[in-house]
Amino acid sequence: MNGSGATGISYARLVPSVLLPPEDPSGASASPTARRTVRDWIVDSLAFLAALLIGVLAFTDTSSSAVHHQPGWLLFVDAAVALVACVALWWRRRWPVHIAVITALVSVASGGSGGPAAVAMFTVAVHRRTSIALGVAGLNLVTGVLLVVVRPQHQALWVAVAINAGIIAVITAWGMFVRARRQLVWTLRERAERAEAEQRLQAEQARRAERTRIAREMHDVLAHRISLLALHAGALELRPDLPAEQVKETAGLLRATAHRALEELRSVIGVLRDDGEDAPAQPQPRLRDIPRLVEETRQAGEKITFDLAVPDGAEPPEPLGRDAYRIVQEALTNVAKHARGTATAVRVAGAPGAGLTVEVRNRLPLGRPPATIPGSGSGLVGLHERVSLAGGEITSGPQGDEFVVEARLAWR
Repeated sequence: MNGSGATGISYARLVPSVLLPPEDPSGASASPTARRTVRDWIVDSLAFLAALLIGVLAFTDTSSSAVHHQPGWLLFVDAAVALVACVALWWRRRWPVHIAVITALVSVASGGSGGPAAVAMFTVAVHRRTSIALGVAGLNLVTGVLLVVVRPQHQALWVAVAINAGIIAVITAWGMFVRARRQLVWTLRERAERAEAEQRLQAEQARRAERTRIAREMHDVLAHRISLLALHAGALELRPDLPAEQVKETAGLLRATAHRALEELRSVIGVLRDDGEDAPAQPQPRLRDIPRLVEETRQAGEKITFDLAVPDGAEPPEPLGRDAYRIVQEALTNVAKHARGTATAVRVAGAPGAGLTVEVRNRLPLGRPPATIPGSGSGLVGLHERVSLAGGEITSGPQGDEFVVEARLAWR
């Protein structure tokens, strides 16, 4: 934990409270109820001791270098006011401007209040914007001049004013530097947190995209095979009087189709896995696998004509061939679900540089009952997404008395 506590910051007790969330190090909106950290207590104690020491030195210098002798009661009041001003520094984090103005004003009558006034002025420079810090510095400069006027010193007025102005300038510049550094740290932390949030968002988006991809691949792989299984099983259910040889043949088709579905499911899982293992994956379907797909659908009882117009020896890139295969697969699955037994025509044509066209047409069923094979309704949506990602175009819908799925893919 590295002492992070509930803030998530390493060694939070050693960090200024204004840099702990949700505080703003600009000081304009610092919470007056922010609890001091261990570092704050140490700094405040040192500031109190420093103000007390500077006050004693200033009190001694003012008393010893005064032109006129000062009565004892005045020295006592001076020391008492300076002590009260030092104690008031414990509330400088809550009311920095108020404490700075009060200590600056009382320093006119109390030379020992110069220490607390310096510490309060530094606090304002750290926690408040530049205009306020310069205003407090100007007030201290004026009160310093008034102190010299009220209590004349042996040294020249301009020398005392110059020394006072130099000290005020150094303290204010130092405080403004600390403030700028804290703002830089705050900005860097905000950027880091924003970058982490963006990274988490990107990771979540990537996971969602991966889930969508997996769902689409699962749908494309399994929907067709399960539809064929349903068709074969439906044939056995409708024709219980089939010869034993034909029943055996249909059972063999059921077993082969189920086996093929498992193989394709395993291939999808092998492609989508990204755990770095060298597990063998089944080859993805390509353009040359479409004739086998059509033949399997024919064996399930569908009436399909197929035309493959691709130059001999021309094989499109694997992603293009896979997309063409999935388009034909989804279209034939929809035929099996919604237009079983209707005449269907599948045509795949193209050449390198001319593109690849995939077209599936089937007659619209008339007077048929609703499909008994359930569907998710996302098959065509998935096709549109697939083709769009591949940079192609696809249209689907009724045209006259036919339902047409036509996709045009780029073949470079």
